[in-house]
Amino acid sequence: MTLSPAPASRTAQPSSGCPFDPPPLSDLLDQGDDPHAALAALRAEEKLSKVALPDGSWAWLATRYADIRAILGDTRFSSDTTVPGYPLSGMTGGTNTDNRGFIRMDPPEHTRLRRTVTREFMVKRVEALRPEIQRITDELCDAMERAQGRENGGVDLVEALALPVPSLVISLLLGVPYDDHDVFQGLTGKLLSRVVPDDEREAARIELRDYLDRLVTTKEADPGDDILGRLIAEQQRTGEITHDEVAAFAALLLIAGHETTANMIGLSALTLMRDRESADRLREEPALIRGAVEELLRFHSIIRNGPRRVATADIEIGGHLIRAGEGVVVAVPSANRDENVFTDADRLDVCRPNAQHHVAFGYGVHQCLGQALARVELQVVIGTLLRRFPTLRPAVPVEDIPFRSDMAIYGCHALPVTW
Repeated sequence: MTLSPAPASRTAQPSSGCPFDPPPLSDLLDQGDDPHAALAALRAEEKLSKVALPDGSWAWLATRYADIRAILGDTRFSSDTTVPGYPLSGMTGGTNTDNRGFIRMDPPEHTRLRRTVTREFMVKRVEALRPEIQRITDELCDAMERAQGRENGGVDLVEALALPVPSLVISLLLGVPYDDHDVFQGLTGKLLSRVVPDDEREAARIELRDYLDRLVTTKEADPGDDILGRLIAEQQRTGEITHDEVAAFAALLLIAGHETTANMIGLSALTLMRDRESADRLREEPALIRGAVEELLRFHSIIRNGPRRVATADIEIGGHLIRAGEGVVVAVPSANRDENVFTDADRLDVCRPNAQHHVAFGYGVHQCLGQALARVELQVVIGTLLRRFPTLRPAVPVEDIPFRSDMAIYGCHALPVTW
């Protein structure tokens, strides 16, 4: 299913340390909604491919499911942006250690920090939030109905539902004032943009860091019963986590906690609006929605340009030697469309028996911390939309929908709908 046109390809950039000019990574992964044909060709032709990075260096591109799981599951491939050879991008924050966050760290440092917050996102704990997430979703759907009644010209599903649900939930969990959502959403938009100049992105990163530093300082006087409050209490009790690490956690969870799920909600809704057979099946059999969410995560793979790693030793992957100091870019959309794992992989099948084997949340020690929360939010929102708006449809032609080809996380900038 193609939801937006592919942009014109760009001219290859020179690379260093490579005897030929490999194609730019952007030509393979920045193909609007549909990088899948180019990635399928690579899966069929090469185990690993050399690609040029914007800074003139090169890295390996992994496209096969088995290779990608092997790379992400092997801690000899470092996530640390300060390790020489790491394939940097504007999104990674450069080699400044202040910008890393714990997802850019390796064990044991990563293990120590992840352990402090893992319990907050255990499945049982997240499931207990389902009634509250349902309440938030219902209230926003009520507002959609009122807006449709007043305007009679449709509403923007992103603004009305897809973005507010995860933003409200993560603000509630973290203890971040939702009244500040315009601030953190605006800054996040700059951080995730692939077209914002580096200096503007760095300014946004500093502004968000300073905002959260002030918030953590305020909460240190009265921690409260929320994730940041409990982290602060741990900091004060044991000293095992620092003020700056709490603020870094807040930044990571705030950004990841609303951007990824918001875009999956928008794309999932659009997909089901265009696939009436699947939508009707889910409406008739709501028990299928959990599995359908896994299939939608597999099908869309909204993280297009990563994860990234650098080898810290000579490592053989799929019979191919990656030498120490060589960078690797993992093409998650390619793994999730690998025909050796997912039969008829380019087709959405809401009853697919092995959809849960996708790597949309990554794999290995850096697998997404908030995946249980994202699943519950998607299940609640998609189920509610199907039930309450059976005639939901796009209010504009698909070609007029502004897709996020300019962002690190793919989705829709806006999604006008009517019913």
